[in-house]
Amino acid sequence: MDNPILAAVNQTLQASSRVIEAIPGSDIVINYIKNSYQNDPFRVVLELGLAVFAVKYMLSKKYRIDPSHIKLTEKEIDELVAEWQPEPLVQPLSDIQRMELEKTQVIAGHQGPRPKMLSSGKNLLNLASTNYLGYINNEDIKEKAIETLHNYGLGSCGPPGFYGTLDVHINLEKDIARFLGTEKAIIYSQNFSTISSVIAAFLKRGDIIVADDGCNFAIQKGTQISRSNIKWFKHNDMADLERVLESIKKESSTSKKRPLTRRFIVTEGLFQNFGDIAPLDKIMELKEKYKYRVILDECNSFGILGKNGRGLTEVFNISPKRVDMIIGSMATALSGTGGFCAGSKEVVEHQRLSGQAFVFSASMPAMLAVCASEAIKILETPEKGNKLLKDMVDNAATFRNVVVSAPQAIEVSSDVGSPILHLRFPKNALSAAGITTRDEEKYLLQEIVDEVAVKDGLLITRAKYVENQELFLPRPSIRISISATHARKDVEKAAQAVKASFVKAISKRK
Repeated sequence: MDNPILAAVNQTLQASSRVIEAIPGSDIVINYIKNSYQNDPFRVVLELGLAVFAVKYMLSKKYRIDPSHIKLTEKEIDELVAEWQPEPLVQPLSDIQRMELEKTQVIAGHQGPRPKMLSSGKNLLNLASTNYLGYINNEDIKEKAIETLHNYGLGSCGPPGFYGTLDVHINLEKDIARFLGTEKAIIYSQNFSTISSVIAAFLKRGDIIVADDGCNFAIQKGTQISRSNIKWFKHNDMADLERVLESIKKESSTSKKRPLTRRFIVTEGLFQNFGDIAPLDKIMELKEKYKYRVILDECNSFGILGKNGRGLTEVFNISPKRVDMIIGSMATALSGTGGFCAGSKEVVEHQRLSGQAFVFSASMPAMLAVCASEAIKILETPEKGNKLLKDMVDNAATFRNVVVSAPQAIEVSSDVGSPILHLRFPKNALSAAGITTRDEEKYLLQEIVDEVAVKDGLLITRAKYVENQELFLPRPSIRISISATHARKDVEKAAQAVKASFVKAISKRK
């Protein structure tokens, strides 16, 4: 007689089998399971383990926050609210910040060689604008901008990689690449974020950056964002640069593990904080000797330096294709907006997916892209571009020759031909006058800014910095920006006025 338990189990299995077989397609599933598990026992163990884990996870106790420990009485809540003191959203202004806010000049109307001031209603000779070639007042460019505005509207309303790229953006990239002599170029809608985005796109944690400690704030931020190992060399000191490169080479040779790293030298063409020029020929020699790549920031030298305004590569007669990346700006000499990176095809195309400022920012307005293209075309026209560059260089030399004639009162860090001139008090003159703090020096420079505005009709400015974030804070200075649109006599007269004001300011404190 059969065992009644086995008979019951057998009957149950047969009933279950009939139910499963009644389901459409069940025979296919059953055959698949039989064949799979018969030929692959490891799979049976693996899937059985996953099934057990899934059941255990579903039945396990979920994490819950116990609210019992934060129950407060109404009285306790009122007491905590009464004791709470919110921190101010903005810290109170310091005396120097309040002075800077009060002394800021506001232009009424459009810019130009002699803009009108809102506070006084006077027209001042503009020595504070980066309108080096006078493109802001170029009538041909204005007409082209208005025409583009009517055709395309104001903004593109989207990032370049989605629906923000227009034909005028592509044309501008081609114009920049053709003008510089590189394979390709990519444009960014904001000048400041260009260099920081480019650095972060090519360098990561563990890579090596060797940078000039006189580089501008945007470059400093780019090196920080990349999280690379940063080595700084003394400003424009090629012996110190070689010392740093040699020390890195020795560290790498003695290390047992030598990971593959990217290595870059980063410098400016025309230094924003000093007005001097990087010795690109020496930098390229060290680049090739130690096998580094070079990122050259030409935001202040593009359109300005060189016979045709092509920048530092033209000054030193170096092929731009030897420089791995050339960063430039349309917001300075071209009087537009945005920045660019020029280089090989691979360098440019990599940024279209990895350049954060390119991917996540709306593209520049079409009319400003057209303005930049028109400005480049003017530079490419010898009779127009060469004259503008010559007038700008002559004006810069005229101003510089006047102020350097008073070395006891004025220290000039800028190179000959640079339209950016930084004027500072010599350290020995400050010591003799009893000026020991940075704020005292800034107050003294501000007196000069105010005096020449009222007395001589000049618009000049002190160089401004984000002082609590600058890694190598430059000394206070007055920054003069020379334009090709200034008359030679006006430039010479302005230089005499600034020199006299410097001499007067330091003499009356001795």
